[in-house]
Amino acid sequence: MNTIAAGDIKRRGISAVDDLLARGPVHVIKNNEPEYVVITEERYKELLDAEDEAFNIRIRASLSDVKAGKVTRGSADDLIKELGLED
Repeated sequence: MNTIAAGDIKRRGISAVDDLLARGPVHVIKNNEPEYVVITEERYKELLDAEDEAFNIRIRASLSDVKAGKVTRGSADDLIKELGLED
């Protein structure tokens, strides 16, 4: 793991992170625990794009289930009964 203490950033400035960032995400340690992760703008955009794609895949799958008739409507009580979770 690529790490730096928060105090080092305070003393040395953001350039301390820049050197490490060239090797990948930088985990900032505060109070002896990983507290933050610094990533490049490029990696951040990649993560956002991946999140959007995953969302779109889930929506497409849900719409496909509706179209295929795999979805039923009911109340929470109906679901509890169906799953046999009644007391």
